[in-house]
Amino acid sequence: MATKNKLQYVWLDGNEPMQTMRCKTRVEADFSGDLQDCPLWSFDGSSTGQAEGGSSDCLLKPIMIVPDPLRKNGYIVLTEVLNADGTPHSTNARATIDDEDQDFWFGFEQEYFLMDVDTEKPLGFAADGSMPPPQGQYYCSVGARNAFGREIIEEHLDACLDAGLNVEGINAEVAPGQWEFQTFAKGAKEAGDQIWMARFLLERISEAYGVYIEYHPKPLAGDWNGSGMHANFSNSFLRDSGKREDYEKVCEAFRPYVKEHIAVYGHDNHLRLTGKHETQSIDQFSFGISDRGASIRIPIATVERGWKGWLEDRRPNSAADPYKVAARIVKTVKPASV
Repeated sequence: MATKNKLQYVWLDGNEPMQTMRCKTRVEADFSGDLQDCPLWSFDGSSTGQAEGGSSDCLLKPIMIVPDPLRKNGYIVLTEVLNADGTPHSTNARATIDDEDQDFWFGFEQEYFLMDVDTEKPLGFAADGSMPPPQGQYYCSVGARNAFGREIIEEHLDACLDAGLNVEGINAEVAPGQWEFQTFAKGAKEAGDQIWMARFLLERISEAYGVYIEYHPKPLAGDWNGSGMHANFSNSFLRDSGKREDYEKVCEAFRPYVKEHIAVYGHDNHLRLTGKHETQSIDQFSFGISDRGASIRIPIATVERGWKGWLEDRRPNSAADPYKVAARIVKTVKPASV
């Protein structure tokens, strides 16, 4: 009897200000498991904000496949959205990345909040509106009074690893119910793929717990940290440099393009980039060694390796599209890498 395989196609819709993920499943008999054997598929773009009803077909182009750790005989197929004529859809930011040689490496630090669907408050906040103790005890914490939702993030980590995603770590963050996972990939497109796949698994797992994932960069007003998606990046120029002046040249290349970067670093970033809570102000630019209050941090590890390493752009927020972030960083850094 032929094995029935479930191929769950995932794509990004036309939602604003943050695209959300959509998915649907097709059943294939005796599927090989290879990306090249995933057929092109279509969907109703008029129901996802990507087409008009009179001409609603959009295409799904498979670009990554992993085993589905949440389903028997399953695979998750990440796709790009194309117009009916095969050209990239306007919502397809992946197609705008200029990094075909995969010279750029990215490590994204994805922060997020676990929110109770009934109270619409982060886990760790009482339903009656009373405040938990101020932040300080929650970062990298353990214990039932400090870490909330650990069973979810542990299941998520296992699922990512079982799927073969390159998740390099997790930790509790500064506010109650706030967590982080980190991914790494060689190639800007692949780096975005890793984040979106990991986000998809996080969303799927949270369904079973009555929890939703909040990516807004500042869901809690007051003296609480916001959520970022810090972008650690390098190219061969930075990895092989050995010169402080090279790093300063690359950092200075960002200064004239503050507005262009902020435009793709996630909505409502002005609420997070205030100069407080380990951020630089949104209208200023700075860089410095080990400076978490700077726009771009030069990691101490880079200095200790003789100025051979990477940089961290701390401005992208948790709701940013990693494809757009990577594309903009590549565009800024390439001309300075000479």
